[in-house]
Amino acid sequence: MAKRFGGKYSPQDDTSGDTLQPRGQFDGARVEPAGARANVLFIPAIPVVFLSLNDGAIGMTIGLIAAGLLTAAAFLLREGLRAEAAFNARKTARRPAFPRKIFASLLTGLGAGLASYRTEFLNAEAASQVSLLAPVLFGVAATVLHSASFGFDPMKDKGMEGIDTFQQDRVARVVEDAENRLSEMTDAIKRAGDRRIEARLERFQDTARDLFRTVEEDPRDLAGARKYMTVYLQGARDATVKFADVYARTRDAQAMTDYIALLDDLEQNFAARTRKMLLDDRSDLTVEIDVLRERLQREGVRLD
Repeated sequence: MAKRFGGKYSPQDDTSGDTLQPRGQFDGARVEPAGARANVLFIPAIPVVFLSLNDGAIGMTIGLIAAGLLTAAAFLLREGLRAEAAFNARKTARRPAFPRKIFASLLTGLGAGLASYRTEFLNAEAASQVSLLAPVLFGVAATVLHSASFGFDPMKDKGMEGIDTFQQDRVARVVEDAENRLSEMTDAIKRAGDRRIEARLERFQDTARDLFRTVEEDPRDLAGARKYMTVYLQGARDATVKFADVYARTRDAQAMTDYIALLDDLEQNFAARTRKMLLDDRSDLTVEIDVLRERLQREGVRLD
């Protein structure tokens, strides 16, 4: 008698729908937004400092101020690029409260203008002969080129229509506390000195952040997810600290096995909670559609 082919890789025998699929090594990986293009802007301040050391009190002071402005602009740009990447990664987000990239462009223009003014001041025979035209032109050009290269900060909220801002603020506070716990876990696990367990913890953190993003997109899910984002994460953080201390001293294989099993349980529970919230959201959508259809039918509109 013919027998249907089945097995582990057969679609008919696939029973993995209720189990957590393992994440790939690069699942959830993000490119660092502040790359070499932004970090190279720390370099111009260095020659400005060294060239100003032998220019007398006034020339040195102007040069050091210009170098400080250029360095501050580079820091603001790096943080602005990271904030913009976080804004783009979310479906719902508020615009940055402080426009870092815009201020980075302004500080770059001021720094370039002061550096040019220092040169004009040193080359002039008298203070009354110092021309401000070149410093202004250099400053404006630096500001425009910086803005054209890196753009502006997001100026409008994204996906915030119909969302209660009070609830969104509550979610933001809870998510911030949860992110702090994840950061504490990352810092603690480094003491263990094992890259494998660090990678395993990162996979769990990716799953936890999936939960965070789901709550951010629908603040009504906060009530069901608060326990996961506070109590469970606090327990995971405490367990990570204790494991890192024990494993760093003893290299106990059983401690690692127990900790990995804990991460497996936490990851499965967080993923299950995320799936349930997504299913609830889909159920709400189905209810809204059914209610709208009933209203249309009562109004005499028929959908064939």
